[in-house]
Amino acid sequence: MSLITTPYGFSTTAAEVARGVDLTGRRAVVTGASSGLGAETARVLAGTGAAVTLAVRDMAAGERVAKEITAATGNQDLHVAHLDLTDPASVTAFASAWQGPLHVLVNNAGVMACPERHTEQGWEWQFATNHLGHFALATGLHDALAADGAARIVVVSSTGHQQSPVVWDDIHFAFRPYDPWLAYGQSKTADVLFVVEATRRWADDNITANALMPGAIYTNLQRHTGGKGSGRVPAELIKTVEQGAATTVLLATSPLLEGIGGRYFVDCNETGTVDRRTGTLHGVARYALDPDNAQRLWGLSQDLLAQAGADRRPRTRGAR
Repeated sequence: MSLITTPYGFSTTAAEVARGVDLTGRRAVVTGASSGLGAETARVLAGTGAAVTLAVRDMAAGERVAKEITAATGNQDLHVAHLDLTDPASVTAFASAWQGPLHVLVNNAGVMACPERHTEQGWEWQFATNHLGHFALATGLHDALAADGAARIVVVSSTGHQQSPVVWDDIHFAFRPYDPWLAYGQSKTADVLFVVEATRRWADDNITANALMPGAIYTNLQRHTGGKGSGRVPAELIKTVEQGAATTVLLATSPLLEGIGGRYFVDCNETGTVDRRTGTLHGVARYALDPDNAQRLWGLSQDLLAQAGADRRPRTRGAR
């Protein structure tokens, strides 16, 4: 299977990727759209004519960004809805309230290398936010995605997934010392595994899912890691927010990705599999694309949500 290549690269902006794309009459959801990459993704999708819902924890910030997007694009079809990915009830409420088809779901929200914290269910915070909450959201919106007939799910992962596979026997750090980067890596591996299984499982619904590494961009995501002054990434590898959102928008909108799923992209191109950490921002660990791992994670995620009383397996809903 050959790698997907495009004319775009490191310096491409999201607006450049979306140029000429018309999503008038289509609907999109972007999580974590009140700042950073999520806000830029929502802005560019709105510029294509799509009706965009900003799924956010901070409603005031979301409303402010929505107004800015409308002013910038002229698109009045912007909506803001509350979503807390660490609260199964919040995810259930969002998915249950949705009516009608959904063309693009962008799982953008996330946390990175945060201090040790667990949800009330006992789930490690990064795994709960970056994977479980988005898993519940996507499965809860399955019928809406299927109704579109050519829906896409875009998952913002990270090269940090090379830090750790999913550690099946101790996902929530109950027995091993907590390490914020291992926890982050595990959650981002889970993001990639999700797109592999979602594409396989939902093929008959014409739903495709892909994951990506956006690049090194300084946003609120780095609040636990020292931010711009940390020196973790060489200056020449730092992207602007506009460049950072490009791969997300490519996967969400480009005709080049029609029917393509279960893959991992960096700098607007699919990257190859690796068996050792690369020390760069490129490469996807083989364990993150393993179909057996993907099926195992799907079942585990369903079980965890069911135990929490928030099993969001697909069910029929009316259309708006």
